[in-house]
Amino acid sequence: MAKRLIPSLNRVLVEKIVPPSKTTAGILLPEKTAKLNSGKVIAVGPGAKDREGNHIPVCVKEGEIVLLPEYGGMNVKLGEKEYLLYGDQDILGILRE
Repeated sequence: MAKRLIPSLNRVLVEKIVPPSKTTAGILLPEKTAKLNSGKVIAVGPGAKDREGNHIPVCVKEGEIVLLPEYGGMNVKLGEKEYLLYGDQDILGILRE
């Protein structure tokens, strides 16, 4: 049975994107080319409330690719996969093509 984690408040569950270490032709890539710290948003909490009780939605959506800080996040293991749980304010930006 698969587990599904629904983050609370303004938290975001992210699966880290691991860049390939070699090309399809078998050429090994240096570590410097894989410097971008990014991840795919798997699940998003409902958001938080401000002091007046107004709802503040989370700024990212499921499926988006986001830029993550170098350090931080909480490691979460669901089944065989590992994820990171971040607060909405910790995500640095959304990556688009």
